[in-house]
Amino acid sequence: MKQFRNLMLAATLATGLAGCAQFEWLVYKIDVPQGNFIEQTQVEKLRVEMSREQVEFVLGRPVLRDSFASDTWYYIYQYKNGRTDEVTEKELIVTFVADKVASISGDYELSEQYNTPLETSNSQ
Repeated sequence: MKQFRNLMLAATLATGLAGCAQFEWLVYKIDVPQGNFIEQTQVEKLRVEMSREQVEFVLGRPVLRDSFASDTWYYIYQYKNGRTDEVTEKELIVTFVADKVASISGDYELSEQYNTPLETSNSQ
């Protein structure tokens, strides 16, 4: 009799644990955003020969400033949807030469005016 009771207890426990997987959709999972969220309108404000301070004003501080390549800033964004586990990743890499923007690459479109430097108010 004791053996039958242990067997029934084990069967009930196994059924209960297996049933948890069936109701996973009832469990709330949060969305997880990480890194720098950058909008296309921000990227369109960037111009060649902008200073580091100007880039930081437009985009914010980068997620990563490489210690060995201090002339490269990495803006990385990752978003994981809690419901579907779908992951969205975007990156923007800004390269400086002599503390001025030299090139920009990544998952964003640059504006048509990107190759036109900003005018400085002191130059005449």
